Amino acid sequence: MKFLRTICRFLVGFLFIFSGFVKAIDPMGSTFKFKDYFAAFGMDALSELAFPLAVVLSTLEFAIGILILFNVHKKTTSSLALLFMSFFTPLTLILALTNPVSDCGCFGDALILSNWETFGKNIIILALTLVVFFTRKIEKDKSSKPIHNLMLAFSLFIALSCSYYSYNHLPLIDFRPYHIGANIQDGMIIPEGVPTDEYKSIFKYKKDGVIKEFDETNYPWQDSTWVYVDVEQIKIKDGYKAPIHDFSISNETEGDITDQVLTDPSYTFLFISRHLSEIDIKGIEQINELASWANNHDYNFICLTASSEDKIKTFKEDHPLNFDFYATDEIQLKTMIRSNPGLMLLQNGTILNKWHWQDIPKTTEIKANLAAYSITQHQTLINKLVILSITTTLLLLIGCFLMLKFRFGAVKNR
Repeated sequence: MKFLRTICRFLVGFLFIFSGFVKAIDPMGSTFKFKDYFAAFGMDALSELAFPLAVVLSTLEFAIGILILFNVHKKTTSSLALLFMSFFTPLTLILALTNPVSDCGCFGDALILSNWETFGKNIIILALTLVVFFTRKIEKDKSSKPIHNLMLAFSLFIALSCSYYSYNHLPLIDFRPYHIGANIQDGMIIPEGVPTDEYKSIFKYKKDGVIKEFDETNYPWQDSTWVYVDVEQIKIKDGYKAPIHDFSISNETEGDITDQVLTDPSYTFLFISRHLSEIDIKGIEQINELASWANNHDYNFICLTASSEDKIKTFKEDHPLNFDFYATDEIQLKTMIRSNPGLMLLQNGTILNKWHWQDIPKTTEIKANLAAYSITQHQTLINKLVILSITTTLLLLIGCFLMLKFRFGAVKNR
């Protein structure tokens, strides 16, 4: 039984850690998902709670995973894990049956699951969690309470730090199709031979004042006593969907300039704001300065937004700017960059760099060779992530060593 408990504990612990971590490094992604759910269930009034709920959920999941993995605070963590799964398992069944949102967001953008796949996954995790819960008394806590509390504090600190950094900058790890190095045109390609959407035609015919529905096998197209009314296409099966879809850049003056932007061999700055009414204007002056610098170097600098023409006009009146505005789908803008506003640098449709509005480079820092500048910046970030990963791993190993030391010491002193 101890062996079964250990296996289940490791699996549940790693799954909770993974789920909490991928949410913690992208708190805005979870915020958008909560808002989608609130809108789908008619609870828009709760939208203001979306961000704090996103942070609390990721922090709790990560902390529960760490504590279960290291077998500390067993009674509390196993109870919390069971409470989590007892709530989310029936919830995901409801989501699978109603399908208000196509992706549950349980693993952020790191792993996209359908609602039925999520429900199946939760059934397995619930079974594992039940084993962990009902076998919690098999092993006694042999390490000291200070070590337990230190492990709890460490897990909370890691999760909250990830959320804080990713909210005030950009996600530490970008799992989305618009990550640095991705080519937008390549992401829009649909490979040959992949499954396509399948539809069923429902024909509506009228006879004696009664409208009846038929399918493609029995509709009375040769019977003159029936009068055709309408036909409806119903999707019965989803086909392959390209990682990047519904992406376009246009305005009323120039029309669609998507291909022009994505095939430009020079540099193109995309200033991104999903809603101009919600934009943080602290960095507008620096943005305007960078736009002037780009124009002086013959680089394109444009703004992408989902705001209406009236909102754009009002914003331009309030803030004299050196760039034009174009319309892009709101969902694509949310996926492209998490901050509002944010900045993206393209060359031939390839994303060279992305910046949170607080990290937008000053013109005195950058050089004409933006590709080299971006590579240097990105490599610096990777180096920081490597150092952070090594440090975190070492701290976990030290914690594990201290726990083992106390446990074996307690056994020896018996």
